[in-house]
Amino acid sequence: MVKVREDYIFDPRGEVDLGKWQAHIEDYVPLIAPESLQRAAQIAHIAEQEAIEAQNIWSPGTSSYLIGLEMAIILAELRLDEVSLQAAVLYRAVREGKLPLDTVRDQFGPEPAKLIEGVIQMAAIHYKHKATRKVVLNQSMPQPDNVRRMLVNMIDDVRVALIKIAERTCAIRAVKNAPAQKKYRVAREVFDVYAPLAHRLGIGKLKWELEDLSFRYIEPTEYKRIARLLAEKRLQRESYINTVVDRIKSSFFESGIADFRVHGRVKHIYSIWRKMQRKKVPFSQVYDIRAVRVLCKQSSDCYQGLGLIHSMWRNIPKEFDDYIANPKENGYQSLHTAVIGPEGKVVEVQLRTYDMDEDAELGVCAHWRYKGSDQQSSNQSYEQKIEWLRQVLEWHETLDAGLDLATEVGDAFKADRIYILTPEGHVVDLPSGARPLDFAYRIHTDVGHSCRAVKINGKYKPLTYELKNGDQVEILRGDPRPNREWLDPNLNYITTSSAHSRVEQWFKALAKEQQLAEGRLALHLELQRHGLPTPDLVELATYMQLKRADDLLMAYGRGEITATHLVRTVQRLIGVQDQESESSGEVEIRGLGSSKYQLCQECQPLPGDAIIGLADLSHQVTVHRAECAILLKDISHPHSNPLQISWGVQPRELFTVNLKMQAWDRTGLLRDVLAEFASMDVNVLGVNTLSDKVRGSADIHLTVEVGSLEQLNTLIHRLSGLPNIISVQRMRGQEE
Repeated sequence: MVKVREDYIFDPRGEVDLGKWQAHIEDYVPLIAPESLQRAAQIAHIAEQEAIEAQNIWSPGTSSYLIGLEMAIILAELRLDEVSLQAAVLYRAVREGKLPLDTVRDQFGPEPAKLIEGVIQMAAIHYKHKATRKVVLNQSMPQPDNVRRMLVNMIDDVRVALIKIAERTCAIRAVKNAPAQKKYRVAREVFDVYAPLAHRLGIGKLKWELEDLSFRYIEPTEYKRIARLLAEKRLQRESYINTVVDRIKSSFFESGIADFRVHGRVKHIYSIWRKMQRKKVPFSQVYDIRAVRVLCKQSSDCYQGLGLIHSMWRNIPKEFDDYIANPKENGYQSLHTAVIGPEGKVVEVQLRTYDMDEDAELGVCAHWRYKGSDQQSSNQSYEQKIEWLRQVLEWHETLDAGLDLATEVGDAFKADRIYILTPEGHVVDLPSGARPLDFAYRIHTDVGHSCRAVKINGKYKPLTYELKNGDQVEILRGDPRPNREWLDPNLNYITTSSAHSRVEQWFKALAKEQQLAEGRLALHLELQRHGLPTPDLVELATYMQLKRADDLLMAYGRGEITATHLVRTVQRLIGVQDQESESSGEVEIRGLGSSKYQLCQECQPLPGDAIIGLADLSHQVTVHRAECAILLKDISHPHSNPLQISWGVQPRELFTVNLKMQAWDRTGLLRDVLAEFASMDVNVLGVNTLSDKVRGSADIHLTVEVGSLEQLNTLIHRLSGLPNIISVQRMRGQEE
């Protein structure tokens, strides 16, 4: 735990020592007008004392004055300028209503007042935690305006974001003795927003602390377990690291590398836990618990030092990364390697230059000194970080729609990102698990709307393909018309909230007549895919608790009703509502008693289908889908005995289904179709392909095994999304 107040604010008697506080700040930031910073501290102190006297209350540990002094120390250690320090000292007093902003403007000028105003606007975005562990914005606020102001201020002056990060650092440090609920709330906000923001701005110095402290309160059991494991071996580990450091120093001296530093590196608790989760390994197999960092004057010394280390100890090939030649998206540069060190123990070694180390610790702050100077234009690392902040303004396209902006913030600040290449070689970062449509909408809304197919690394892939780090993505475009199916979360076309919001907004913006037409067409196609007749729409709307048929069509056209829900409802309307249960793995059909039964081989009913039983004279029952052609023919026979039945439980066994696909023939078509089945773990029992060379088309008939209606529906939609596919339908009755 960082002891900022004890070390740098208080004297031995426990009283605030502004001289000691300012001396520490001047170790990092040369003050042009030190008396101005002293005056800011004094004004903040007076404002707090007047507030205490007026209210006759005081809460230990929540002093806006002390928090301001602590914020100034954090920002000084990040090398921020004098104006930022003044704003930090005064910020909490202004935010808590103890000091008018006009007083700051009159006493210190417009610049610190503008910074404080920007941070207050950032503070207007409050987060709370739900059971899903996703942050959501306080719904009582005028969200779009506040988010827009926050982003504009961050981009206009990055110091606003840095002051806010410093303030949240003070908050997470101060909750140690707070009630558990407050600890969790503060930790969740810091973990979800401010630690990732520090990461994106490259400020490793604070990122690690924010992650560890948040983790301590979010997962206290796991935190204590890893802390205990680290403490048990601390003395042995320190002795071992000292041996490794001495060996490296001797080797470097002997090779002629004169300017370098070597020291043991502390592995942070959250990063240990995260690596254990990501690699599914126990604590004993986390290699970089024993870690060393080597700092050199120039890059060539780093590579030479890497060779020396690999000549002393055998390296682990899969644990080597060259972030000097290939920097991370936030500008981070370093060489990482893991070696089998003395006694056969694994040691992680990082090598970087002094400048790279400063950049890794301070990020955008390391380049603040160049702001406004001629060197600024050549400072790519600073510009890259500011460019990311500018990119966030793409939210403006969806802000006015009143969408879920909290998830948008979470998507943009998320630390786990993948980096995707455009055909021109530009890098686009996305959350892990993103799909091609997420990439398309990240480029531009129009690119997303007009996306029809995608090439990944030069090869056609379905729109449900999960992007991987380093993929090069080419979007093939058509008319700007998104597909309603993209909104179905079960189909995995889209994973980011920003892309989902833009598709949703497109459908909401359609004129009423067009919405009706879109809904009618989409409904017809969906039922056709499943071999279902179109029911009476008024009756269907009533069954779905909607007032009119038009309401049903518009809701379906806007994507507010999923395809699976529609299909299941139509089946229940036509026949008998299914009653599924997970209590047993055996098939049971209610309404048959102990009668033996068989499933119709023509219509092949599935759990979830509306079904009717037909008994013969020997009381053998055949189970049909409600719209089966054989059933409709035989049920008119005078000796037929139709039974009202329903599925009793969800079976674990698989059911056979026949599918018919029409496509424009191309090389690799069948391969891609079968790959889609494999990706969903669907067994293919038979395939029959007929190609028409004249028309350039292909008909594919497949017999597959599925476990439920939901799986079948997802399968049909994913097959429909493959390049060149015209239609995919479930075959009805004797259609084959």
